[in-house]
Amino acid sequence: MIPKIREAFNAGFHEAHYEKLQKEVLDTFGEPCPFRISETPVFIDREMREKVHAACNAILEQLDDLEFEAVRQRFMPKQLHSPTPVGNPHFLGIDFGICEDEHGNLSPQLIELQAFPSLFCYQPFLAKAYQKCYPNLPENGFHYFLGGHTEETYFNTLREVILGDEDPENVILMEIYPEKQKTRIDFSATQQALGIDVVCMTRVIKEGNKLYYEKEGRKIRIHRIYNRVIFDDLYQFKDLKTNFNMFDDLDVTWITNPDWFFMISKCIMPMLSHESVPDSYYLDEIPKDIDLAQYVLKPLFSFAGKGVNLEPTWELLNSIQDRKNYMLQKKVTYAPLIKTKTDKSAKVELRILYIWNEAEGKLKPVINLTRMGKGPMINVSHLTNDTWIGSSISFFEN
Repeated sequence: MIPKIREAFNAGFHEAHYEKLQKEVLDTFGEPCPFRISETPVFIDREMREKVHAACNAILEQLDDLEFEAVRQRFMPKQLHSPTPVGNPHFLGIDFGICEDEHGNLSPQLIELQAFPSLFCYQPFLAKAYQKCYPNLPENGFHYFLGGHTEETYFNTLREVILGDEDPENVILMEIYPEKQKTRIDFSATQQALGIDVVCMTRVIKEGNKLYYEKEGRKIRIHRIYNRVIFDDLYQFKDLKTNFNMFDDLDVTWITNPDWFFMISKCIMPMLSHESVPDSYYLDEIPKDIDLAQYVLKPLFSFAGKGVNLEPTWELLNSIQDRKNYMLQKKVTYAPLIKTKTDKSAKVELRILYIWNEAEGKLKPVINLTRMGKGPMINVSHLTNDTWIGSSISFFEN
């Protein structure tokens, strides 16, 4: 999006830079990244930065006006309602595709949003790794932290939200079989940055309404859970045996409460309105004259593109029994805007990551996560044999 910067980067790129980046990952975390890292960061100009900023602010304003208890009652199965206070969402990710209209104008278009933590500790590592390994990056005039953060203030904020006043020993990052998850590189980065243990949900011990985990022969009380369990995974493991249910009445603080996974998600997209929010409809409320060719079918509660159908038909829609848990979203055209050192340009999906600011009583932007692809869907697990695609980060023009 900044031709001079892109041309200079591509001209100065050498495969050795990328190999050095991969070695930096290996040296830091003891294994290669489980998902593909792109050969390049993304450089975003001031105009697009302001468009993204305006779209995010408009979405946040509308979130403030939503009655989330009504959302909870409408979309969450009653047996999944948490008995503990829901509180505020500690995290939010707003995903935009950088798209073009029929006139070739670029704009951010909302793909999805989720009040669930993302790669908060891996992303700053990736940005620094690019800077360390790539001499062809511009030295000044760009930033990847948002909201005026520096590396120090960013991690202080993350510690405050995740640890609170607790000893790191009494705080865990919880996931199902974390060693098998593709996001485990962020778990390692979190452990290094915050000093908390990564604990499989199957290893958590329940006694009364209190939770514990074992470490070096000691049973340690859990006061706070940095929850990374995605509900898709929870129900895919049919024989999963745990000592507790996430919806039990527990003497523990959730970071963030599991209910927010449902309440701020694709399920509220039909309630939002903005030029950067594509039209969308719940499947049980679609107009009779809708042109299906212009829409994508999405389940309301899924991650990583699971269950998305790019070419829905009436036959398919009529076969769906659980209609209230699906929606149609108007298609957008991702712009092939990143010139690469291949014969095909790459498309960009940009996620703005937010953390709850207790003093201000609102979510504040802190960093970004960027993904690049060349196919119809952008996913770091798809088309992994291609190059100049995958996990990345955006550097915003000052």
